[in-house]
Amino acid sequence: MTAPDASAPVPPRGNSRARRAWLVVRAMLREPAGWFGLSLVAAHLLLAIFAPLLVPYNATAMDAGAILGEPSMAHPLGTDHLGRDILTRTMLGGREALIVTGIGTPAALVWGGLLGIFTGLVGGRFDEVLMRIVDAFLSLPWILKLLVLVVTFGTTNAVLIPTLAFFFGIPVIRVARAATHEVVARDFIQAARARGHGRASIMMRELLPNVTGPLMVEGAMRWSWMLLAFSSLSFLGFGATPPTPDWGLMISDGRLYMTVALWGVLGPMVALASLIIGINLVADALAIVMRVDHSRRDEI
Repeated sequence: MTAPDASAPVPPRGNSRARRAWLVVRAMLREPAGWFGLSLVAAHLLLAIFAPLLVPYNATAMDAGAILGEPSMAHPLGTDHLGRDILTRTMLGGREALIVTGIGTPAALVWGGLLGIFTGLVGGRFDEVLMRIVDAFLSLPWILKLLVLVVTFGTTNAVLIPTLAFFFGIPVIRVARAATHEVVARDFIQAARARGHGRASIMMRELLPNVTGPLMVEGAMRWSWMLLAFSSLSFLGFGATPPTPDWGLMISDGRLYMTVALWGVLGPMVALASLIIGINLVADALAIVMRVDHSRRDEI
């Protein structure tokens, strides 16, 4: 057995959950995909927080004399069709998406995960009926499902967050159910039943800690899908509303002028792609650390 590295940071004491989280993050940092993915995600989160203090211009300020301006010292990424600085809008463009998906993803993971665990524990007719309902939802293209509700109820965050959380929580049901089936037949579950524990107690104390790994990996994957969905809605005009700086909106506006000003879409495209890549790398590293096979996952 090798001696512990004295130079390594000491994990937090006194809180077993904090310690386990620390150990998971530390193990992920040993994976090339893990540290690179975490670096990308952390950079985007920090930029979203501090961008208002760092941007060189007002994101909505228009300059009629700089319309579709080429990249220069004053505007490193050029200007758009209204003379707005693209670098400023790109730096601020992830805030709305991260707020919406940062709330929607945990919500989808919680309701979908708990319902999936309950379904896997109960089984029987309830399991069969619910899985057929889930299959029906998954058979439809996600963009059509989202557009129906967004067009009906509006494009505010109060509508977008629960809508995204609902539809992206449906695939989580299947993942949680499958993970529960692998655990529910073990001896400690039978022992808990023999001690008279109810379903709620078995779910929270026995099953949930043992399916956390698959749910964490699924949550990371759903986050990336939800980001793409929100940006797609913004691109179509049903997500963030102008003049809010948003990557989807910027790509939608810039595509009309790509033949003369390609730089209008490069900034937001690279920003969105780097965040999605970072999240996927984190999911891959998390799957390795938690020993989860997520190569076969359901697409919404």
